[in-house]
Amino acid sequence: MKLTNTQNMKSKSGMTLLELTVVILVLLSLISILFIGARAWKKGSDRAANILNIRNVQQAVRGHANVKALDIGASLASTDIIGSGKYVNSVNAPNTDISYTYGTVVPAIGTLYLVAAYANGSDTDYSPDAATYTQW
Repeated sequence: MKLTNTQNMKSKSGMTLLELTVVILVLLSLISILFIGARAWKKGSDRAANILNIRNVQQAVRGHANVKALDIGASLASTDIIGSGKYVNSVNAPNTDISYTYGTVVPAIGTLYLVAAYANGSDTDYSPDAATYTQW
């Protein structure tokens, strides 16, 4: 029986099926983490844009009430503060599932004039809480 010379044999290059499967699984895991992070980033950016809209409208209401010497509870239409050449040019929701409800009077301190609501009512992340808006 003749033995083969193992020193002169060339090793086969390439990847086994198991190694290839592991690489694919690692790549898929990284891609799924990326999508989860992108979804969280989008939700956070929508919430931030929504809070900025509410803050801008709230500041415009306070400014308009001060300039016109309006008392709390005085009648106030959204067209008095929102529009071309007004305090705020326009208010656009960052997401189509968000709707805005405007008040009809100058609100008391700590009360919002513009309230945001998620379309199906299941998500409250788009409206700031009382601690957030009492400083406006």
